[in-house]
Amino acid sequence: MKKLLEEFKAFIMRGNIMDMAIGVIVGGAFSNLVTSLLDNIISPILGFFNYGGFNGLSFKLWRAELRYGAFLNDVVNFIIMAAVVFLMMKLVSMAMNAIHKKEAEKPAEPPKPTKEELILTEIRDLLRQQAANESKNAE
Repeated sequence: MKKLLEEFKAFIMRGNIMDMAIGVIVGGAFSNLVTSLLDNIISPILGFFNYGGFNGLSFKLWRAELRYGAFLNDVVNFIIMAAVVFLMMKLVSMAMNAIHKKEAEKPAEPPKPTKEELILTEIRDLLRQQAANESKNAE
């Protein structure tokens, strides 16, 4: 039982789960914001053309009242939310591409010389120095 609780704790504390929980909370608040936009701004504007807005649209079928206006209200709500999420994802994608582009533009560091290359460089420098000393002595 203790192992199961430890695994559950590790699962819950993973970054993805926490990010998803935050996303659900922010998404719920955002949903309320879009619903308010629709109910308080868009529906009254549309109500100018159709008295009462979407919510007032309904008809009776036998004893049932079918409120298709409320459904249309939800469809418009969905379209607005989908458009905003699309635009947010587009902005995030553009930002990530800009970051990756900057990283790609940075020149790559030249590889560090191996021990053999360092030794050969020292030998070359010593030979140059020795040749320079011999030419000074010959003059």
